[in-house]
Amino acid sequence: MLYVIGLGLGDEKDITLKGLEAVKKCSKVYMEAYTSLLSFGHSSNGLSALENLYGKSITLADRETVEEKIDIILLEAQSSDIGFLVVGDPFGATTHSDLVVRAKKLGVDVKVVHNASVMNAVGVCGLQLYRYGETVSIPFFTETWRPDSFYEKIRENRKLGLHTLCLLDIRVKEPSLESLARGKKLYEPPRYMTTSTAIEQLLEVEESRGESAYNEDTTCVGFARLGSEDQRVVAASMKQLITYDFGPPLHCLVIVGTTHPVEDEMLQLYAC
Repeated sequence: MLYVIGLGLGDEKDITLKGLEAVKKCSKVYMEAYTSLLSFGHSSNGLSALENLYGKSITLADRETVEEKIDIILLEAQSSDIGFLVVGDPFGATTHSDLVVRAKKLGVDVKVVHNASVMNAVGVCGLQLYRYGETVSIPFFTETWRPDSFYEKIRENRKLGLHTLCLLDIRVKEPSLESLARGKKLYEPPRYMTTSTAIEQLLEVEESRGESAYNEDTTCVGFARLGSEDQRVVAASMKQLITYDFGPPLHCLVIVGTTHPVEDEMLQLYAC
């Protein structure tokens, strides 16, 4: 059996009882550390906190493992119970859907244990979840690569009066281009996009495209460390949020669409 277990967003205690029971059944447990990170995962003892509570040794599955060596984990699951821990909910990223499909093709039974994810935790700001449009991802721009495909989705959401959740880029264990050119992988330091960087890039794309999908006066909600004791939620214009210090990662951003009076009242609670 392959158990794909959601961990929630805050810390090691956010696992569900059902998830904890599944972990304890497993002969080996992996933790996916590619699509997201628990808030305490930035500290040196983050993993040991998980191990201490769950009573299991945990192996980190980094980007390389998830993208290139996942078959090793699936082969193990053919003969024993294997746990695969995922921050948030298991289906918060398409990577994990692909994992389930590949497991099924190999004849591996899969059991999923759900948990909270950023997709529903953003409801804390008061914007109604059923009034969100398509979610977008904002990647880090480089000197030679400045993709803007997210712009059309935001524009269409805004036309319909819908809110847009923007997931911000996480760069963990990324090989440098120079090292790849030399044929030997050397990894860049981890990078986590801030709300400020996301807004800078969004405004750059608006200036380039000029289709009035949003502007610096558009109301947004910035989030940091959702689900944690020190989570931060601030509602303001892009112009105001671009200078706001949300502190450590992880950050995300919602571009507000047309609002209901009750939503307006809730947003006022978070106005900066």
